Amino acid sequence: MSTQLLNGLVVASYGKRYGVELEDGRQISCVTRGKKTDLACGDRVEIKLTDTSEGVVEKLKPRQSLLYRSNSFRSKMLASNVTQVVIVLATTPSFYEELLNRCLIAAEAAGIRAVIVLNKCDIGDNSEVLARLQDYAKLGYIIQPLSARQDISPLKPWLHAQTSVLVGQSGMGKSTIVNALLPDQQVRTQEVSTVLDSGKHTTTAAHLYHLDADSQLIDSPGLQEFGLHHLNADQLEHAFVEFRPFLGKCRFNNCRHLKEPDCALQQAVTDTHIPARRLAYYQQLRLEMQ
Repeated sequence: MSTQLLNGLVVASYGKRYGVELEDGRQISCVTRGKKTDLACGDRVEIKLTDTSEGVVEKLKPRQSLLYRSNSFRSKMLASNVTQVVIVLATTPSFYEELLNRCLIAAEAAGIRAVIVLNKCDIGDNSEVLARLQDYAKLGYIIQPLSARQDISPLKPWLHAQTSVLVGQSGMGKSTIVNALLPDQQVRTQEVSTVLDSGKHTTTAAHLYHLDADSQLIDSPGLQEFGLHHLNADQLEHAFVEFRPFLGKCRFNNCRHLKEPDCALQQAVTDTHIPARRLAYYQQLRLEMQ
């Protein structure tokens, strides 16, 4: 085979194998050199063909952004070179607000715009949840109610000219959204287990889809947790957008915003500038970090 390096885009990630799309539209099944398996959907790479439809990734090009999660043992990359994170929620099964906050923190820390979608609005009464999400609207986040099975059009303007990654718990309807946007892709949707009140994983690999010439969408496997062990204390507090006007105004330079006297964040909660729930989430994560 030719030793020439070809430019490609990682459009699928299956553990140790990657689907790489070449500039001519061909998809090549690739592995990495040695034990390196640190590629993500959205990565731009250079590959060398080893057969007509197989190759080896020889070079990773610089990333504009990287969304990933981590625990104390390992990190898991979700998507690379994305311009926005679309966090998909629903009331059936019920979503974890803590997971929403963790996704928002990861997006802020990576400098990626976040859009919050409340899917399945055609099922049941969502007024209470939408009222709760107004706290996030006040922070500047886009909140988009959606019934993906009935009408996907409200979501399309947010996706235009963006490289978006869909994240969320299993069962929130991410695959349904992809099906509605790209009906010819036939992404399998999952049945929701009402007994467990959680979805069954069907997307086991991340996939990148071209919505049009300027818009891409990455569908990621359903999340049950979102570790933030890769953030330090400064990154964590800065990732809460409403904290930023008050940072550096505490009595102590090394204030952890837990129980220290004259803490500007605790005073901001008292003055209703910061939602008490959000400071509580921060404090929980800060203690976790220790």
